[in-house]
Amino acid sequence: MAKSIKVTASGTIDKRTKEGKVLSALLSETRTTKKKRKSTSTKKVVKKTAAGKIDKRTKEGKAVAERMAKARKAKGSLVNRIKRLFR
Repeated sequence: MAKSIKVTASGTIDKRTKEGKVLSALLSETRTTKKKRKSTSTKKVVKKTAAGKIDKRTKEGKAVAERMAKARKAKGSLVNRIKRLFR
C-alpha cells in the first residue's frame, strides 16, 4: 500500500521525509537532464539589425549570407534552368 506524501502548509512536498527526499531527487535529476537536452539542441541565434535583417558583420551572419549567395547562384544556373523547362 502506497504512503501518502506529506505536504507543507504552502502545498509543496515536505523534503524532510524519506519520500519527499526521493521525489525531490528525482525531480532535480529530470530538471538537469531537460536542461542538458535543451542546451545541446538549440541553434545559434543570428544577430539581427533594427530593421529585422541578418547582421552580416557577425560570424554567423557572414555564414548565412554566404549560403544564401550560393543558393541564389545555383538557382540561376544552366542546369536548373533546363530542369525548370521540363517540369
